[in-house]
Amino acid sequence: MSSVPILRVHTGSDASNVQTWRFQSTFHIGRSDECELKIADGHISRKHAIVSFREGQWWVQDLNSANGILVNGERIPGAPVAPNLTVRLGLEGPWVWFELEQPAAPAAPAPAAHPDAAPSHTMVLKQYTEKYLTPGGKDEVVGQQTMMIRSAFQRVQKKQRSKFAIALGGVALVACGIAGYAYYQHRQLSERKALAQELFYQMKALDVDIANVRSENVAQYRARRMEMEKNYEKFLTTLKVYDPKMSEQERLIMRVSRVFGECELDMPPGFKEEVENYIKKWQGSGRYKAAVTRAKENGYTPRIANQLLSQGLPPQFFYLAMQESNFDPFISGPETYMGIAKGMWQFIPETGAKYGLQIGPLADMRRPDTSDDRHNWEKATVAASRYLKDLYSTDALASGLLVMASYNWGEGRVIKRIKSLPGNARERNFWRLLTEYRSDIPQETYDYVFYIVSAAVIGENPRLFGFDFDNPLADLEKR
Repeated sequence: MSSVPILRVHTGSDASNVQTWRFQSTFHIGRSDECELKIADGHISRKHAIVSFREGQWWVQDLNSANGILVNGERIPGAPVAPNLTVRLGLEGPWVWFELEQPAAPAAPAPAAHPDAAPSHTMVLKQYTEKYLTPGGKDEVVGQQTMMIRSAFQRVQKKQRSKFAIALGGVALVACGIAGYAYYQHRQLSERKALAQELFYQMKALDVDIANVRSENVAQYRARRMEMEKNYEKFLTTLKVYDPKMSEQERLIMRVSRVFGECELDMPPGFKEEVENYIKKWQGSGRYKAAVTRAKENGYTPRIANQLLSQGLPPQFFYLAMQESNFDPFISGPETYMGIAKGMWQFIPETGAKYGLQIGPLADMRRPDTSDDRHNWEKATVAASRYLKDLYSTDALASGLLVMASYNWGEGRVIKRIKSLPGNARERNFWRLLTEYRSDIPQETYDYVFYIVSAAVIGENPRLFGFDFDNPLADLEKR
């Protein structure tokens, strides 16, 4: 612990109410009693951020908080704590100042001079400086030579001061110019990013409209949506969101996330890493290949994907059926208080009937029933696409990840919690739901969402992830 520098932390909304703490080990910031640095402020999350010492320096990192950590008005996932760093917890939250305590270094004792040693160059220079260049008191008597040397030295000093002032002024002007240009560039970048984010959430709002309009009016909405998508792509190119140094796997994760209604520019820290964890789970079992093979051999793939497209949904919801049943149309789920889920899309009796499926007499038994439409994969696919479209048009605001959570956990449970979140699309996403209600959400639902997202990522380029087949959705005419 002695090697870890002490970190002073100051908090407050302004200079009149600053409080100070000192830490030498990892601590959390938030409004929960579990946080070592508790701040009772409604703008911050229960566990908003963590500050830890690693790799030789202190770091502050956002814990997927609702309002984030901002530096110079820009939200960041985390940052190293420089000797002095100021962050804000949300746009209207409290300020936090970090300050490293620097222990005073003990002065090294000067080595004693040997009595017989010759005077050093420094000592000689000091003697001449005192004799010729350092004026004495008013009663000092000096010779003509000393006066001439002092006069010449003063003239040289005056010229040097003049040159130094000019040079310093030039350096200051250059520095101001560089700083001004950097600020201009940063402001331009921030404005373009804000415009791109606004455009993205306008597209999501339009997706909700498309889910609600009559079929004869959909074409004009989709044309507008396509134009907005092109403009958004231009913003991403300008902002260099898809960095050339980024791995192909990272690119696919970002692309699929956008397909499911999550903005690349707002992607929370740890999202890509979590998707990668679930990709490894798929790679570690034979389930992925077996399910895709079954869908291909039975002709399920084009029928499912085109049905989803006909409802204006991403064809990647194909992988929701894979997660539900491995594309087995005759599977039955466990018995629940809502009844037994059956078929490729695992409809419970109530929801199946709501979407036009006939429920067979063996509904209460875990066995196939030829008179139950839930086992008719084509009818069930039509019902599922309609159900997913309806979920899109609810308070989920076209967030694909929230739609998945609703499908698995029940729309009533999810929508109830979504309605407690801010009403704009930017604040209604799966990660915000996790931040506020992680203790409520079953692990099964959490796994469900990430299994589907990671399966869709693999599906974009299976060979990249070690599978010996191509994208199952690549041959769609309406891709």
